Amino acid sequence: MASSDVKPKSISRAKKWSEEIENLYRFQQAGYRDEIEYKQVKQVSMIDRWPETGYVKKLQRRDNTFYYYDKQRECDDKEVHKVKIYAY
Repeated sequence: MASSDVKPKSISRAKKWSEEIENLYRFQQAGYRDEIEYKQVKQVSMIDRWPETGYVKKLQRRDNTFYYYDKQRECDDKEVHKVKIYAY
């Protein structure tokens, strides 16, 4: 299977916050499933991240506008259950 044909096999919802959930939240706010889909669509190899935390710093949406994120956590506890976790 070519890397551009990667599709998720299953989906689940996040139950509690973690650093992985934080980054998934940021990708999903920008309109992507996760880092894999973002790299496929935007044809990029590196994603801007905050060096202190490792969280995603900046993402380009499909309409070419940008989302900029803080160094601190942005996914509140009340938003965690909205995050989808894809398994490949």
